[in-house]
Amino acid sequence: MKECKSLEEVRQEIDKIDEEIVKLIAQRSRYVKQAAKFKVSVEEIKSQERIDHVLSHVRHLAASLGISPNLVADIFKILIDKMVEMEIEEFKNGGAY
Repeated sequence: MKECKSLEEVRQEIDKIDEEIVKLIAQRSRYVKQAAKFKVSVEEIKSQERIDHVLSHVRHLAASLGISPNLVADIFKILIDKMVEMEIEEFKNGGAY
């Protein structure tokens, strides 16, 4: 991380990070769509065990990086909910991504 010399520079760096986050979310969504073709039911898509695993993993990662595990878990809960919806739709369409 670089030391910024102005608010504008801070904002530019934040914008770059936001772009990377969006790219990573898009990449994640493509993998989620692929996963639909390996599932046999909507219930499998909604696997609470998998959701709990992901949330636990990101909470631990957040803590190790010095960011609030609760903040990261809350963001991921939204992300997971929306991606589960997307995966269900993909599943219902035959998993053709």
